[in-house]
Amino acid sequence: MAFKVVITDYEFDKLNYEENVFKESGLDIHFVKAQCRTEQEVIEAAKDADAIINQYAPLNAKVLNELTNCKVISRYGVGVDTIDLEVAKQKGIAVCNVPDYGIEEVSNHALALLMSWSRKIVELNNAVKNGSWDFSISPPVYRFKNRVFAVIGFGKIPRRVIEKVQPLGFTLIGYDPFVSAEEMAKYNVKKVDLDEALTQSDIISLHVPLVKDTHHLINLSNVNDLKDGVFILNTARGPIIETEALIQGLRSGKIAGAALDVVEIEPVPEDHELLEFSNVYITPHSAFYSVEAVEELRTKTARNIVEALEGSVLTYQVV
Repeated sequence: MAFKVVITDYEFDKLNYEENVFKESGLDIHFVKAQCRTEQEVIEAAKDADAIINQYAPLNAKVLNELTNCKVISRYGVGVDTIDLEVAKQKGIAVCNVPDYGIEEVSNHALALLMSWSRKIVELNNAVKNGSWDFSISPPVYRFKNRVFAVIGFGKIPRRVIEKVQPLGFTLIGYDPFVSAEEMAKYNVKKVDLDEALTQSDIISLHVPLVKDTHHLINLSNVNDLKDGVFILNTARGPIIETEALIQGLRSGKIAGAALDVVEIEPVPEDHELLEFSNVYITPHSAFYSVEAVEELRTKTARNIVEALEGSVLTYQVV
């Protein structure tokens, strides 16, 4: 039996890792490489596909309801917010991701952003290169000891972040309604509710998936409740923070700064207001990246497809 596998979109120069997995499976796979940007383009490319690999192209209800033969969707990455999971479930389409490929990379990126911002590395570097040899542009800089560091979400990545920041002396707290206080205590983290995490923390590191309940988790309604001078770190998904609320907090001084690997609109428009703030660091959704992580991601994404087409137990099934 021949199978049609469509990749809706991708950012790689070539698809050798995916092709190797398909070849090694022994299955008869016709691999269609598309670069879809719209719903209609996805429908035209994948309407009769047996399986779909997805990066950013929309796989919403309109698209999924046009699929006539799809058995599985495998998405590059951890998040599956490009896919309407409820409709996929109703149609019997398995959805898979790769939740474990970038744990080291994202946790390292979060740590790098934390250290760079806390020690004002970017500002000081730029000042020296512009002819100023003056540490006084950096204050306030605080010791980490006894400052409160909160993780919002307590999955694999934030646990690794905690392991890496723990030696720095922070008081550690965490919010995740699906993780017990006993489990957090194993990492020397005190479980708190969301309000306490937002109001008691000097540093807030966001690590939740983007779902209905986490969309604009930090918003205009609660930004004024944050602890004065809080620093916000986001390596999860941009829409977890309402941009208008972030800007309001930065302008008022309630938020001392932010380091963002993700933002609500990607890429950031050249005239975006966030770019005006020297106390906001932005990286281009790059926390996941290393040579090894990309190879692992692409290989496992393709293996999800093979498992489904073979009828095997799916290693990384979301629904």
